[in-house]
Amino acid sequence: MSGTAGSPPGEGTADVRDGERASGRVVFVTGTGTEVGKTVTTAAVAASALRTGLRVAVVKPGQTGVAPDEPGDVEEVGRLAGPAAPAPDRLTLRELARYPEPLAPDTAARRSGLPCLAAEDVAKEVAGLAERHDLVLVEGAGGLLVRYDEQGRTLADQAGAVRDLGLPAEVLLVASAGLGTLNTTALTAQALAARRLPLLGVVVGSWPDSPALADRCNLADLPRVAGAPLLGALPQHAGRAGDFPALAAGALAPALHGHWDAAAFTAAHGAG
Repeated sequence: MSGTAGSPPGEGTADVRDGERASGRVVFVTGTGTEVGKTVTTAAVAASALRTGLRVAVVKPGQTGVAPDEPGDVEEVGRLAGPAAPAPDRLTLRELARYPEPLAPDTAARRSGLPCLAAEDVAKEVAGLAERHDLVLVEGAGGLLVRYDEQGRTLADQAGAVRDLGLPAEVLLVASAGLGTLNTTALTAQALAARRLPLLGVVVGSWPDSPALADRCNLADLPRVAGAPLLGALPQHAGRAGDFPALAAGALAPALHGHWDAAAFTAAHGAG
C-alpha cells in the first residue's frame, strides 16, 4: 500500500455541517477496456477539482503489473495532479493491493499467493476517505467487470458496497475514440443500469491528433449509446503536458470541475 499527503486510513475528523456528518462525492472511474486513458483521466479530474479548492482522494483498489519498488497508477496521478494541490493535505493517494503480474487482479493475486481484495474492505476505505475529502476517485483495473476476488466480485460490486454503506457512488466511464468503442460503451452502460449504479458520463481518454471518421462520428454517438453525457476529451499524450492541471480543466466539462464544452467540441471536431 502507498499513500501520500493525508491521514492514514481510519484517522482524521469528519466535516460536520448542521450537526450531521458530511461525506464527499464518490466517483468510480472505469474504462471500456485497458489502455484507454483511465489513469490520465483520473488525474485530470483530480487536478481540476484541486484547482477549485476541493480536497481530493484517489484510490487504486488493485494495482497489477508493477513491481514492489516501481511507481504505480496513484503515483502517476500524484505526478500529474499534484501541482494543482495548494497544500499537501489537499491530495491523498491510496493503493490498497499490488500484484506483480499484468493480469486481472484475482488471477494476479492467485498466482502471486497474495490475498485478494474484498469489496467490503474497499468500501470501508472509501467511506473513511469520504469523511474528510470533498471528492474520492476510485480507479479500477481494466473494465467494469474485471474480477478482484475468488467470488468474482468486480469494481461494480465495490461501488455497490459503497452504496450499501449509505454513500452515493457514481461511475465515470473512460472510452476510446475509435472503432469498437460504441459496443463496449453500450455494454458497460447496460451493466451499470442492471446494477442500479448511476453513470455520470463518458470521457474520451485519448482524443487523437488526427482523428479518423469513426472518431469524429463517435463524438455524437458515444453519449447516445451510453445514455449519459460526454464530459470530456483528453488530447492524445495529455500526460506529457507542461501544465497538466490547466490542460485538464480545458478538457473536462463543468460536471468534472473543468470548462470544456461538449457541444462546441463536437461541432468543431465531429463529422456533422
